[in-house]
Amino acid sequence: MSRIGIQPIDLPDGVKATLTGNTLKVNGKGGNLELDIKEEISLEILDKSIVVKRCDDTREVRAFHGLFRSLVANMVHGVSVGFEKKLDIIGVGYRADVQGSVMNLALGYSHPIKYELPKGIKATVDKQTSILIQGADKQVVGQVAADIRSMRPPEPYKGKGIKYADETIRRKAGKAGKGAGG
Repeated sequence: MSRIGIQPIDLPDGVKATLTGNTLKVNGKGGNLELDIKEEISLEILDKSIVVKRCDDTREVRAFHGLFRSLVANMVHGVSVGFEKKLDIIGVGYRADVQGSVMNLALGYSHPIKYELPKGIKATVDKQTSILIQGADKQVVGQVAADIRSMRPPEPYKGKGIKYADETIRRKAGKAGKGAGG
């Protein structure tokens, strides 16, 4: 039995889950999310919890059991609390600002970069060098953070670029000066 898959998912106050066919819809103050459930997996929605069950014990179905339990738990957490990623911009002249659903980034290139934020994602910039990305869908929040980071990944010599707030950059020593040789 899957250790993760057998755990019930508690529904906090204000979160509603409905199952129509093979589509699970979760609604809450953070938004609305949908997930298509595989036919081998069944969901049982109780008063204040959701239980994920599987139809047989094949290797593939056992893997899906834990996966879908985690996906449903992330949906419930996303619509009730939400997910966030923090990015730091390091470098002279590197900065960001948000205007509506467009993020403007100056990252040392000859042109500014305009990044269109997807629907359901909110970004805030503090002091032009700290970006906070928030949303209900964990996968989309992580993908937006990865897209922004990939525009100027941190380089190992001076550490300039965009990095996750909890990321540690392994620094390299620069070129050694010309030695006092003969």
